[in-house]
Amino acid sequence: MKYNISESPLGELIIVSSVNGLCVVEFADDRQKLIQKLEKKFNSTFKENDYPIIKKCKTQLTEYFNGTRKEFDIPFDLCGSDFQKKVWNLLGDIPYGKTVSYLELSKKHGDPKAIRAIASANGDNPVAILIPCHRVIGSDGSLTGYAGGLARKQWLLEHEQNFSGHRQEKLF
Repeated sequence: MKYNISESPLGELIIVSSVNGLCVVEFADDRQKLIQKLEKKFNSTFKENDYPIIKKCKTQLTEYFNGTRKEFDIPFDLCGSDFQKKVWNLLGDIPYGKTVSYLELSKKHGDPKAIRAIASANGDNPVAILIPCHRVIGSDGSLTGYAGGLARKQWLLEHEQNFSGHRQEKLF
């Protein structure tokens, strides 16, 4: 496993990749603690490096933050259950600049009663921003949990609305 750090308007992001694809993009508020946690999770020692996948991710994140990229085309190598991976795929279908509620997401999954399981899988998303879990909000339009913090979630949603060409009603 290789990793590198990318600067963003929201702070440092750690980008972790295997040779097969992107594994993690996470806010690195405490870089050393996060690296230790990830090394334990993946049972691997991380080396700082710029795999081509990491370089591509850094470039695409820069374009995203500049407002010139709305979709990412980076291969993933995700660790998770089949259910989690299905939810993460559904997240990828949420259009740039739009939001959906947990209820809408559970309906798209095919089980409106699975809201809590959907929310849990959403919270376990290992790839911030590229798998847009920040686009999921409460049914009443309120901001709800985000691993990177609600201030970052709000910033990401407002950023996307500024560059999307359409404005939603005030959400929060």
